Amino acid sequence: MGKQLKAKVKLQIPGGQATPAPPVGPALGQHGVNIGEFVQKFNAQTGAAQGTILPVEINVYADRTFDFIVRKPPATVLLKKAASVAKGTGTASREIVGSVNRKALEAIAREKMEDMNAGDVGAAMRILEGTARSMGIAITD
Repeated sequence: MGKQLKAKVKLQIPGGQATPAPPVGPALGQHGVNIGEFVQKFNAQTGAAQGTILPVEINVYADRTFDFIVRKPPATVLLKKAASVAKGTGTASREIVGSVNRKALEAIAREKMEDMNAGDVGAAMRILEGTARSMGIAITD
């Protein structure tokens, strides 16, 4: 029989830059996790994606051990990078802040496929198009 799962903690941390400060410390501390150990392992595993926001799911077990899964960056982060914009707009219907071509959109769709509940790349691209539109990023051919 496996270990007993006590808690699931979901955080978004910049790659290679986890620290014991909030949000990491308090979120894990309340479950009795060795925070220094998590910070060390996470930074070692995500050093290549330096500074890119990465969602991470941490499973904490009853004996205070843990493991974690690092997911792909959120779609919004990938879209901003592809469009070379610092942030999306608050008024998407009136303001376009950047654009992404179909090739780049397809590349993002392929990268995110495993985390999305889309049946194929076409469906994933349509989901991302909607996200881009709501951020004020136009899709060009």
